Amino acid sequence: MNQLLIQYSYLQVLDLMTTLAFLLHGIQEGNPLVRFAMKFTSNPIAGLVLIKCLALGLGVYCWQCGRQRLLTRINILFALVVAWNLAALIAGGMGVV
Repeated sequence: MNQLLIQYSYLQVLDLMTTLAFLLHGIQEGNPLVRFAMKFTSNPIAGLVLIKCLALGLGVYCWQCGRQRLLTRINILFALVVAWNLAALIAGGMGVV
């Protein structure tokens, strides 16, 4: 399996985990698509997992189509999102936010 796809999958899992941490702290999801999925499923976590499964499917599709440049850019974007989420969680835990 290509390293880009492995990195993409790992970043999706990290994004899922940081989103769950936000939800546990009472912070609403910022992505309107994810918020919609969470609202219209039987369980908000199921909606979040559904979106992440769809995202993984899109990553596999990009990988199979040879869209390495696109996967690289998406990986950079999600690395920034995860870093931002972690910084916000840490700052919130210290009473900064």
